[in-house]
Amino acid sequence: MRGKTMQTTALALGLLAGSAYGAMAQDKLTVGANIGNVPWEFQDESGEFIGFEIDLVAAVAERLGAEVETVNIPFNGLFSAVQSGRIDIATSSITITDERLESVSFAQPYYDSDQSLTVLTDGPATLEEMAGKVVGVDTGSTGDMWASAQSDTYGFGDIRRYEGLAPAMLDLTAGRIDGYISDIPAMLYYAKDKPNLTVVARIETGEKYSMMFAKDAPLAAQVNAILDDLKTEGVTAELHEKWFGAAPDEGTSTVTVLPMPSLD
Repeated sequence: MRGKTMQTTALALGLLAGSAYGAMAQDKLTVGANIGNVPWEFQDESGEFIGFEIDLVAAVAERLGAEVETVNIPFNGLFSAVQSGRIDIATSSITITDERLESVSFAQPYYDSDQSLTVLTDGPATLEEMAGKVVGVDTGSTGDMWASAQSDTYGFGDIRRYEGLAPAMLDLTAGRIDGYISDIPAMLYYAKDKPNLTVVARIETGEKYSMMFAKDAPLAAQVNAILDDLKTEGVTAELHEKWFGAAPDEGTSTVTVLPMPSLD
């Protein structure tokens, strides 16, 4: 009898949580993420998925009264997975762009970022010194887009594409590529305890990260409303301090309530 009472209470709490942000259509959220994307979503020594966005999704799901199932998907596959309904939410430090908004929806951003160039410590010291050299990027990422658009400007010898950080770092440390262009927070986090790697350039792109959904999915608006509260209550700021070791700057999207992105 006690077990039945506890189940009923849990269900009531879940329905109450969901009602505050609109009707919740399911009791489980399937979330696609490119695991290995530090410090956003990666595995600890026990194999558990951890990271800033893992924690953020958990906070969102708690308010919806839903459980989370995280599925490891290469970055470039996240777009088709969310569009087809295979997953409900995609994360992996995904940048909001007008081009992407034509086919998917985003909740409000929660992190401001730029790109970066990471090299071996005794390698090229600037983007200009990458002329004639091989640059690595993640397939379909904003780093890929930037490198492709700027290839002639900087005279890159070749652009090599990867499905995630780990294989790119293997090739960089082995000398098979000369530099790696990717999100600066991930690379600063990754390289901080690796003296053979150096982030030598910040590439200003003005990117903002958020969760991605199928186009016009009702869940996107629900999550956007929850992010209003998580920012106002200081939850996102706490997560920033946990994963980056410092409070977020005032005025950034981590602490500022913003409208849901649209093409209007």
